[in-house]
This record gives sequence, C-alpha cells and structure tokens, in this order.
Amino acid sequence: MKRSVLALALTAALVLPATAQNLFKPVVQVNDSIVTEFEVNQRIRFLQIIGAPGGTRDAAIEALIEDRLRIEATRDAGLVLTEEGVTASMAEFATRGNIELPEFVRLLGQAGVSQETFRDFVTVNIAWRDLIRARYGNRVQISSAEIDRALAASSDQGSIRILLSEIIIPAPPPKAAQVQALAERIAQAKSIAEFSSFARQHSATATRTRGGRLDWVPLSNMPPQLRGVILGLSVGEITQPLPIPGAVALFQLRDIEETDAPAPEFAAVEYAAYYMAGGRSQATLSAAEALKAKIDVCDDLYGVAKGQPESALDRGSLAPADIPQDIAIELAKLDPGEVSTNLTRSNGETLVFLMLCGRTAALNEETDRETVAAGLRQQQLTGLSDSLLEQLRADARIEYK
Repeated sequence: MKRSVLALALTAALVLPATAQNLFKPVVQVNDSIVTEFEVNQRIRFLQIIGAPGGTRDAAIEALIEDRLRIEATRDAGLVLTEEGVTASMAEFATRGNIELPEFVRLLGQAGVSQETFRDFVTVNIAWRDLIRARYGNRVQISSAEIDRALAASSDQGSIRILLSEIIIPAPPPKAAQVQALAERIAQAKSIAEFSSFARQHSATATRTRGGRLDWVPLSNMPPQLRGVILGLSVGEITQPLPIPGAVALFQLRDIEETDAPAPEFAAVEYAAYYMAGGRSQATLSAAEALKAKIDVCDDLYGVAKGQPESALDRGSLAPADIPQDIAIELAKLDPGEVSTNLTRSNGETLVFLMLCGRTAALNEETDRETVAAGLRQQQLTGLSDSLLEQLRADARIEYK
C-alpha cells in the first residue's frame, strides 16, 4: 500500500455512494455470526481505496467469512489485544502510504468507509498473526541444511527478465478524477496493440512514440513491492492503475523469460534527483535535455546546483525497498549515468531530473542466510495458517442468505 495522500484522496473521490436500502440485510451466517450487506459494501470500498486485490463482491464475502472464523478462533484461544497495540498497528498501516493515521481515517470517511471498518480489518489480521505465532512459533525450526538447499536452489534458478510497456499519465489535482477514470479504462485494454495506442495518446514518457514499449529489464531491478504484481500477470495483462506522486502508472507484460545468469540482488541503489522549476513545460524539458547532454556522472550535478538552495539536489543511497515507488520504477529502466525526466513534484510544477549513480550488490552471506531463514520460517507459518483456516472452515456452519 504505497501511495500518496493525494492518490488516496482522489481514489476516495471516485467511490460512489452506496444505496441506503437493505444495508443490514444478512448476506451469510458463519456459525452464530452474521455478515451484513453493509459489511460487504464497506470491505469492497476499503480494498478499492487502498488498491488491494479482492475488491469484488464475491471476494469480499469470502474474506469476511474467513475473518469471522479467525475472530472466533482467537477469541476461543483467549487472545486479547490492547487498545494501544491496535492503534499502533492502524498507524503503521497508514504510514505505509506516507500518511498519518488521522489523515488516513479522514480520507476513508470521505469515501464512506467507517473507522470501525478499518479498525476491524487491522484487528483481525494482527490477532490472527499473533495466534499463529503463539500456536506454531516453537514448532517452526529452520535447519542450516534447509538454508543451504534454499540458497543453492536460488543460485541455480537463474534470473528473470521482463518485457513491459508503460503508460504514465500526469494527474494534477484539477484533472485527477478524469485521469483516474481514463486509467481504469486503459486497464481494460484487450491487446498489446490497444495498450500501445493508449500510450501514444496519453503517456507522458519518452516511450510514448514507441507505444510505451520498454526494453528487457531484469526483474530484480524493479521495486520489490512491484515484483509480485508483475509476476502475477500473464502476457498481455495489465496492472491496475498505480498511483504515484502527481501521476498514475500502468504496466502491461509483453513477455517474460528466465536466463541462466544468477539474479543480482542489490543492497542499495544510489541516485541523484535535481529539481527544476517549470514542470513539464516545453522550456523546462528543453533545459533538461540540454543538461543531459552536459553531464556524465551524478557528481556533475553538484556543479549544476551550486549556489541554489540545498533542496534543489537530492543525492542518496537507499535500500531498494526504501526508495519511493515512482522513483524506483524509473531507476529500474536506467543504467548508471542515464537520466529520466518522466517525474514531477509540487503538483506538476517541478520537473525531477533523475539520474542513476549506481547499484551496490548484496554480498553479505550471513545477511543472505538470515533473510533466507526468515523467508522459510514465514513460508512454514503461512502453510500452517492456511491449514488451520481450512480446518476451521470445514468445521463451521456457513449459510448463504
């Protein structure tokens, strides 16, 4: 859930009010608990606003059934959450999108989603997580041999590279709702040719003249939070609209292949962002092109920014997961020394001259082993969680109304 305050607000503004009729009509009974029409509508809206999968009626009903089973199991186990713990978890959820909790709750309210709906969603998930850890944590032991096998399998698998097409549409506040509606229409494109046509008409990137078509990119270059989304696509499928600061992005998978070379993992990505007044005006874009021709490495930008406010140049080295998503997407397409001018800030008034300085490979074997062990432990806990939920469902009395 990595999105800006603006994106959430815009998404909220697009959500239509539900009818007041039969809001508390029973939809399904799970043992002694009733799921109402109101809860189904609230869950659908909530998932749509945060951009999570499952924002359909059938998926929402099934998720609420599972929530009832989880709540019953945690209650039977005597697990009690503190008020402070729940509030902290709600705040942590909100900050994943760089939003403070009060603002997040306000935006949900604008979309007709109650604070109680958000609270229930968070509460059931952290309670279930705590139950699984308490019930199975001591049973999950990862041996050195298991870590060795996982590392060997990883090195033998080679790497994955992907062939994408992109559309990035600027979404300044006055046009935000219109752009969101357009992006949702583009996401329904039925072919690569149709998506390319939309790219030529609406994309603001340099690839628009090529129908949005990008060259092959290693999957490991992509932001970690997008890798799973992309791997979940079939060839020809399109992501849901992805809100990024000042714009909306869509990607279509054109091809995917595995290579023999091991997948590189990066501990850090170093980049420089020089901010130019004027946004995507022709004058600013021309100045950016002229600047691109004058510099070769990131250090050259220090001379360009000399005498300007310190905020004019942002130079840093961050772990891939810590890089803002829109910047990470652009950096994934670049080789060291290359530049992107696709992004803006300040509601489109500032152009981001983004340059990739370099990538630092992750070489610490012990860190790798710790990460692999944590992943294996989580896989086992997830499997035990799924098995318990399946058993609870098999034993439950579930009646659709």
